[in-house]
Amino acid sequence: MKKIKFLFLSALIAFINCERDDICAESTSTTPRLSVEFYDATEQDELKSVTRLTVYGDSPGIPIPDDTDNSSAILVEPLEPERVYNNNSNAVKLPLLIGNENETITTRFVFEKDTNLRLNDNVDDNSNIDIIEISYTNEFQYVSRACGYKSVFSIIDINLNPDNNDDDLWISNIEISETLVDDENTVHVRILH
Repeated sequence: MKKIKFLFLSALIAFINCERDDICAESTSTTPRLSVEFYDATEQDELKSVTRLTVYGDSPGIPIPDDTDNSSAILVEPLEPERVYNNNSNAVKLPLLIGNENETITTRFVFEKDTNLRLNDNVDDNSNIDIIEISYTNEFQYVSRACGYKSVFSIIDINLNPDNNDDDLWISNIEISETLVDDENTVHVRILH
């Protein structure tokens, strides 16, 4: 009888000490991406798709995406195979690098319009590439024991053509509409073209 009481008491204590959040729910908010939408430069309230858009990080080790390997193009959704590669699109979500808390981080992205022209066999056709440089800081926020921490970002500045070497910009202006990046449902940046 003592053994049964002991087992019952041990099971009760173990059950009470377990938390419901031992598994991070899929619906739990984690580190967000920067939400960008494209608008018409003349009708600035109208969304406007970019023709044959490809977006990828601008770094020496990142290959330019093509039809044989487009793995360097950013993902449309995390853990999904679809990428922002040679598609018409009026919105993208950019992954930001996570660094030391409250230190300024700068990330560059290539926005390539009319990618199909670069990929065709005619050497006289070219796509139009614009580079955007984003400066921001990140802060860690505790979510739960199961999910750990997430990063939220504060946008400091966004520069178009940071090297001043592009005479053929297809992006006419960039507006920061929300500096705090703490969810993906808010539009953080508007690109006019």
